[in-house]
Amino acid sequence: MKKLILAFLCLGLLSVFAQNPLQKITTKLQTKLLSESQSDRFLIWVYLSDKGNNLESYLANPQSVVSQKSLDRRANIFHRSEELLNFSDLPVNQNYVNELIQNGFELKQKSKWFNAVSGYANRNLINQIAEKQFVNKIDVVGAFAKRTDDIELQRTEILNDNPLQPEGTHTLNYGSSFTQVNLINVPAVHDSGYNGTGVTICVLDAGFDNLPHEAFDNMNIIATWDFVNGDPNVGNESDMGEGSHGTATLSIIGGFKEGQLIGPAYGANFILAKTENTDSETPVEEDNWVAGLEWADSIGVDVTSTSLGYIDYDNPLDSYTWEDMDGNTAIITIAGDLAVAKGIVVVNSAGNEGYNSTHNTLGAPADGDSIIAIGAVTSSGTRTSFSSVGPSADGRIKPDLMAMGSNVYHADSFGDQYWSGGGTSYSCPLVAGVCALILQKNPALTPMEVLQLLRSTASLSNNPNNEYGWGIIDALDAVNLIPVPVELTSFNAIYVDGKVNLEWLTATETNNFGFEVQRRDDASAYETIGFIAGNGTTTNRVTYNYTDSDLYSGKYYYRLKQIDYDGSFEYSSEVLVDITHLSDFKLFQNYPNPFNPTTKIKFYSPQQSHVKIGLFDILGNQVKSLFDKEVETGVYEIEIDGSDLASGMYFVKMYAKGIQQVVKISLIK
Repeated sequence: MKKLILAFLCLGLLSVFAQNPLQKITTKLQTKLLSESQSDRFLIWVYLSDKGNNLESYLANPQSVVSQKSLDRRANIFHRSEELLNFSDLPVNQNYVNELIQNGFELKQKSKWFNAVSGYANRNLINQIAEKQFVNKIDVVGAFAKRTDDIELQRTEILNDNPLQPEGTHTLNYGSSFTQVNLINVPAVHDSGYNGTGVTICVLDAGFDNLPHEAFDNMNIIATWDFVNGDPNVGNESDMGEGSHGTATLSIIGGFKEGQLIGPAYGANFILAKTENTDSETPVEEDNWVAGLEWADSIGVDVTSTSLGYIDYDNPLDSYTWEDMDGNTAIITIAGDLAVAKGIVVVNSAGNEGYNSTHNTLGAPADGDSIIAIGAVTSSGTRTSFSSVGPSADGRIKPDLMAMGSNVYHADSFGDQYWSGGGTSYSCPLVAGVCALILQKNPALTPMEVLQLLRSTASLSNNPNNEYGWGIIDALDAVNLIPVPVELTSFNAIYVDGKVNLEWLTATETNNFGFEVQRRDDASAYETIGFIAGNGTTTNRVTYNYTDSDLYSGKYYYRLKQIDYDGSFEYSSEVLVDITHLSDFKLFQNYPNPFNPTTKIKFYSPQQSHVKIGLFDILGNQVKSLFDKEVETGVYEIEIDGSDLASGMYFVKMYAKGIQQVVKISLIK
């Protein structure tokens, strides 16, 4: 996670000095107010300065805020059972909301993560709201309009050019869906007994108009909510929005009808959120999606699948442009990255805007650095012409991964019929379903570890690009690469003075004989280069180290083969050391992260130089100077003490020889 900005609006944000009300209204909203009619209503975000008093009762009773399943997920990720809530999890102050409503504000959604509410107000009311002491900022709600070349909702006749499933090859009969799941090696994972059982998936889409379809007969749907109309019915009613799109994507990820269609995660639990209003000229409004994501988190979601995200290039006052696809601008991108920080795997369509030689064609939130953006390929593995490309505006490779998004078989809106269609909308749920298979095998994996597993086993893992990302996923290889659930909690490699120092940490150990250290380069397979004995059986964390000095310039990949006394073994995830690139300054990720109240962070200096390191808040203000010295070549470690800071996301920035490096850290009290 490289440039994640989290909206932790912490206690005490009210300034000592009175803020000019006009300064609370963003430039974007001021421009819009000047350009439109006095009588117009505007859809706005109202960001609040605090969450009021008496917040300790929420922290003392976490289940009053989120479910036990959500707390269990966070405990898995954070490896502890306390302090699993922070300020962003606490509800918006209802007294503030009531006062806004009494003044005429038409409430649409509430966001506890951003400590904000969305709704409608005219120009006069916006000015009145800006006068209120508890209001920190007012901005436009971002809107996303479908392009005319969007093919997400096209219904096409079933094409019969896909190969049939060979008889007797797998335990299940996938019917016409065989090609789309076989391309990513899902049937072999199903044969091993994994189908997503115990994992909760939230599908955020335009609605689900045919849940009585036979493909959903065995699906365990545990919660539904229509965020467009504010009711639990996510199908078609006499209200806003039409739901054929959600029906299709839901069936692709988890439908089950032998001989017709079987999705990767047919054994999972499902949460359905209708967030897109297809009746509107701007069918995707970010506040609906943010509200849906927060709701899913409170229930205890593990994976989200979203086949939405568009850019309107015609009116930049209302919407985002390709330049905003930098991972830090769109509210839904920030929300998605925040969900990842809370332990949720967020999977999103990359978009259907095709190739552009001058800039990216992504749609938020696919630009997020922690969000898994999915492009589309044909049944032969060739990128479809409509699949959006990167890089993100800040230069990161996007999309992340690929799956079949052309002629994908899915449930239809009429009776028990089936159709096939195209779009990254259909490749996204295939990958999200595989994420559920991975988490079924090891629920303790973090979202970034899931992403790394998929990247390291995809078809272009060694040579990613901005059309295919890391390539077509391989579900079987990813599942087989999963480390032992109770063993490794971290595995790192650092190159210093001609040596690679490997360090790994175990949470607990059971029947642990030891670890084979294995290495490969781009031209060779893995070979064992050393063995580190285990500590047998212990309930304590154990740190292991190994030094590799037999090196040349180039890329080296390391993994661990953890062996038990009974001869069984599992492989760890893979770490890469690129020696040709380590002539640069490097700021490493802190550990532990999240932390409370202290953490340690290392940096590497390739030469004698003056190094300055500072700690900054999400607004870019330096809150601490951490290091300001002349150093020699080598690795240095400093401690960060957050005991005097509020919970939230911070940035550590290192400056040396005109080079800047940034790492995000999370303080959770």
